[in-house]
Amino acid sequence: MPKIAPQFAQMEKISFNQEVLDKASELLRAVSHQLRLSIIRLLDQKGEINVNQIYTSLRLEQSITSQHLKVLRTSEVVITRRDGKMIYYSLNYPRIEMVQKISSDIEQLTREKAKVRKAKVA
Repeated sequence: MPKIAPQFAQMEKISFNQEVLDKASELLRAVSHQLRLSIIRLLDQKGEINVNQIYTSLRLEQSITSQHLKVLRTSEVVITRRDGKMIYYSLNYPRIEMVQKISSDIEQLTREKAKVRKAKVA
C-alpha cells in the first residue's frame, strides 16, 4: 500500500455529498456573472418587476435577459409570478442570504490562511 503524505492522511476520513456540492457550485456560478449580478441589484432596488422592465432598465436584449433569468430561476435566486402573459420576478432573499454566508465564509477562510502564511514567514 502506498504511503500517504502527512498533509493528505486526513483526506481519507473526509466525505462529500456530491449532490450538495453540485447545488452549491450551481448557486455560486449563477450569481458570479456580471449581468446576473446587475439583474439581482435591479431586483433588490425595484422589488417585483417584469422582464420588460428588466431588459429596458439594463439596456439588454430580451433574449439575453431571458437566458440569464433562466439561470437565476434554476438556481432559485429569483421567484416568479405569472399575471396573464406577463411574468414578474423578485428575489428569493433566503437564497441570497445563503450566497452571502457562503461568500463570507470563503473570505474568512482566505484571510485566516493568509495570516497563517505570514506567521510561518515571520
